[in-house]
Amino acid sequence: MLSIRHLVRLHLGPIDLEIASGECVALRGRSGSGKSLFLRAIADLDPAGGDIALDGTGRNTMTAPDWRRQVGYLPAETGWWGDRVGAHFANWSACRPMVERLGLDPAAVDWSVARLSSGERQRLGFVRLLENRPHCLLLDEPTASLDEVATEVIEELVAEHCAAGGCCLFVTHDTAQFIRVARRGFLLDAGKLVPDGGT
Repeated sequence: MLSIRHLVRLHLGPIDLEIASGECVALRGRSGSGKSLFLRAIADLDPAGGDIALDGTGRNTMTAPDWRRQVGYLPAETGWWGDRVGAHFANWSACRPMVERLGLDPAAVDWSVARLSSGERQRLGFVRLLENRPHCLLLDEPTASLDEVATEVIEELVAEHCAAGGCCLFVTHDTAQFIRVARRGFLLDAGKLVPDGGT
């Protein structure tokens, strides 16, 4: 379970939220409402007040890299530090089934990052995130650049992650997706979370 208590960051908060193991929670809000800011604060990428814990272990009891291995954040635009795709994966062979499932060419391991389309970057970023086997996924519009087929696969993989005991906070602007991916959702409005049924 991911537990957030009194999170405060810039114009956000205080925010309280619990996401149970096996649960995906959807989040939406207008542009600029702070959705990405909220995810970055949870991932310990930006300083924030409050207490955050995963399965009872506080974020402040471990290093930021160790925390982010367990609470994995996928930004709307993934970052790439090496010239080649393969430089960003520890075990491409293990990732290959997921790569193929997402409609990507396994030969992409040898590609230059510069040749990737936005959709390819988004899908590979998702694979890279899952390679680390985080318990909690923080997904910032993970299907924004994807077609319907790839979107469906991403949603299936998130559902499988949760079915295996993981949890997820899924940001989306798509009302239909908001309803599909989660039984519980929130609207981020004026820095606060408001329960939202997605209609």
